[in-house]
Amino acid sequence: MHFKLIIALVEDRQTDSILDAAREAGATGSTVINQARGEGITQSRTFFGLNLETQRDMVLLLVEEHLSRSILETISKVGEFDDKPGSGIAFQIDVEDAMGISHQIQELTQVVEEEI
Repeated sequence: MHFKLIIALVEDRQTDSILDAAREAGATGSTVINQARGEGITQSRTFFGLNLETQRDMVLLLVEEHLSRSILETISKVGEFDDKPGSGIAFQIDVEDAMGISHQIQELTQVVEEEI
């Protein structure tokens, strides 16, 4: 079984809805790193040296490759990444190897067989 890592940088108020959508689309687990910072095309505004940007979370999802594209599209839609500038981004990268996921593989085997 091959895996992809989906990385989503989202506004912290959207994290729970992104996680729920990812799980409904087939993700079996996640890791959230709080208080990430980032900048898009325009620099963030400051007020007396303090940033006025919203807090971001980094959501990491290790997913089976056959499910990855639909999960990526689902969280992009829920997070409105293409509709509202600055709402977040998501991308996926190949994972060469992973350990500690045997219980997820057992659960995913039937789901992936149905997809293929």
